[in-house]
Amino acid sequence: MSESSAPARGTRHVEHAMGTVFSFDLRDPATAPVRRALKEAVAWLHHVDEVFSTYRPDSAISRLDRGEPAPERYAPEVAEVFALCGEVAHTTGGWFTHTPGGRLDPSGLVKGWAIERASRMLYEAGARNTCVNGGGDVQLRGEAAPGVPWRIGIAHPTRPGELAAVVTGRDLAVATSGTAERGAHVVDPHTGEPATALASLTLVGHGLTRTDAYATAAFAMGDGALDWVEARDGHEGLGITAAGEIWHTPGFPRATGAGP
Repeated sequence: MSESSAPARGTRHVEHAMGTVFSFDLRDPATAPVRRALKEAVAWLHHVDEVFSTYRPDSAISRLDRGEPAPERYAPEVAEVFALCGEVAHTTGGWFTHTPGGRLDPSGLVKGWAIERASRMLYEAGARNTCVNGGGDVQLRGEAAPGVPWRIGIAHPTRPGELAAVVTGRDLAVATSGTAERGAHVVDPHTGEPATALASLTLVGHGLTRTDAYATAAFAMGDGALDWVEARDGHEGLGITAAGEIWHTPGFPRATGAGP
């Protein structure tokens, strides 16, 4: 294959969907199957928004919340998400819920689920070294370059422009729940009040579906988050309290700045 006909290495794409910004960083050659998979992954994110957005009155989840039937073609995806939500609710002892305040809202799981599947679409098309980032929740596969792990900066929630830590590694999921972007929006499901003990909680695992949902639950736990995360096989965490104190589990994959 000549140089001119060889597929270019590396592809980047930014997409606005689901009320946030998604970025795709592919470090493999942009072959025809990879380009098709990227288009399919982008279309998938918009499809998920159509089904699960709580801001769209015509979405399947909004219809179900009003007690109306949703289109049958969405039933398998809705059933899958509800089953996952039930599993996470059980694992977290009720700290995760897809019915906050009595409303149907699986948003705490859906974004991670959507990103993980988009990442898998790319992987199955041959893109083995990728970063899919949706509003700061990230699914990583492979490496940033041969022999070079990915590096993901964790923003400090109370010091704009500063990083609290840098996660380094391969084949990781990184999810952060906090108050910096949307204020106190995570609700303690046991009291119905906003969770305020933590300013930020970052979890690192392998699959973003559960890592994202667990981060939401652990954030709601507040002072109990550290003990809960330490007991989780396959997950590590870093928390920053509302007072600015930083803690992390012993295995947190950090490069710099994760505290003592």
